[in-house]
Amino acid sequence: MKIKGSNVLLVITCLLISMGFYSCANIIPPGGGLRDTLAPRLITAFPKDSALNVTSSNIILSFDEYIQLQNTNENLIISPNPKNMPLVDYKLHNVTIKLKDSLEKNTTYSFNFGNALKDVNEGNVAKELTYVFSTGKTIDSHVYNGSVLLAETGKPDSTLIVVLHNNLTDSSIQKNKPRYYSKINSKGNFSFKFLPEGKFSVYVVPNDFTKRYDDSTKVFAFLNEPILINGNTRTDTLYAFQEFKKKEPKAISTSNNTNSNKPKATTEDKRLKYSANLESGGQQDLLSPLELEFARPLKSWDSSKIVLLDTLYKPIIGYKLSIDTSNKKISLEYPWKEKQEFRLIVSKDAVIDTMGIKLTKSDTAKIFTKRDAEYGSCRLRFTNVDLSIHPVLQLLVDGKIFESIPITAKELIRKRFKPGEYECHILFDANQNGKWDPGSFRDKKQPEKVKALNKKLVVRPDRDTDQSFIF
Repeated sequence: MKIKGSNVLLVITCLLISMGFYSCANIIPPGGGLRDTLAPRLITAFPKDSALNVTSSNIILSFDEYIQLQNTNENLIISPNPKNMPLVDYKLHNVTIKLKDSLEKNTTYSFNFGNALKDVNEGNVAKELTYVFSTGKTIDSHVYNGSVLLAETGKPDSTLIVVLHNNLTDSSIQKNKPRYYSKINSKGNFSFKFLPEGKFSVYVVPNDFTKRYDDSTKVFAFLNEPILINGNTRTDTLYAFQEFKKKEPKAISTSNNTNSNKPKATTEDKRLKYSANLESGGQQDLLSPLELEFARPLKSWDSSKIVLLDTLYKPIIGYKLSIDTSNKKISLEYPWKEKQEFRLIVSKDAVIDTMGIKLTKSDTAKIFTKRDAEYGSCRLRFTNVDLSIHPVLQLLVDGKIFESIPITAKELIRKRFKPGEYECHILFDANQNGKWDPGSFRDKKQPEKVKALNKKLVVRPDRDTDQSFIF
């Protein structure tokens, strides 16, 4: 059979087109499409979102894609706080909630999922997704915002929560569940929404199972008076504190071991041991006392038998000896000058510890004071500081207070400053004892406040530092 010219042209054209498609397929492989970056979106709800006069205790939320829930107990906040947690489940597009408590009359209920709800494929989180309904004729719409800082450091703590009690008695925070609660974010801020009008006591507690202040070692904050929630609710800052620090449990050791398979307890060292805070080579810091720290508390000590001498073994005058409250540390204070050499003699009967043990022999130590060039000098300026509230500059190293300096003028000049990088806080020292003091809920006493400054103080040896702090 003969093929006509027009048909031949058609066949050749089709071949060329198919070859072109094949060539393109080799050059550009088919892609998987754009990545889904959208969080799940609520499509329908039963009862409807923001519905009024609701009577059903069963809730169904439907989304535009397959969803899953994670850490629901930690993320989901139900307001008002239920007596019994509801059953919450998910499947395919739906979340189901079955309330165990009877619905209260004329009450607005809100369900804030936090970071619990996300899609299955990409894990996009529907952050702070909130579903609301009311059993009455209106949705309560009042808000209460504020912040929480740790009074001792001036920093936020996102492990805490703010709780509201409509029972205004002081015992409510110790005995009852809160009516409402809100988490604190990383900046220390909190927010309540869909609140009814009324008075509430405001507290801050750890986000534990009880959500109560039933232990004075818990971090806690309170407002002295209840707050009125209405259309003009103020914004508050609460300062959290530990009234008493937790005591670390003491390790228990036994001298009798009846089990021969277990290692025997080591014999207690009966020598009297101590250490000095001298730096390498016996160097003495010009800014600190010389300290002798003993392994066990001292039963008695004789200051006349701890003697500071010059290199010719002549007694030095003008130093002062004292012991701390633990009876383990003896301090020798003296106005040290640079590049001096001393001898310290501790007689064998200078100290007796609680086991009745003395030193085996007298000790002699060589002491060399450091050079001025190993220190920096500082000029610190304090702008807009209110000296009437007794500010104290706290210098911290690795989160611990290295030194506290009362601010008595708007400028501080010091020729000798230990080199280092210091985090700076300001303590408002109400009782002027030079240290931070916690509050007391029992006495309605708020804690002293500390403000963390953004600037660090960097001091380098043999250099001048000039720095300003603006309040």
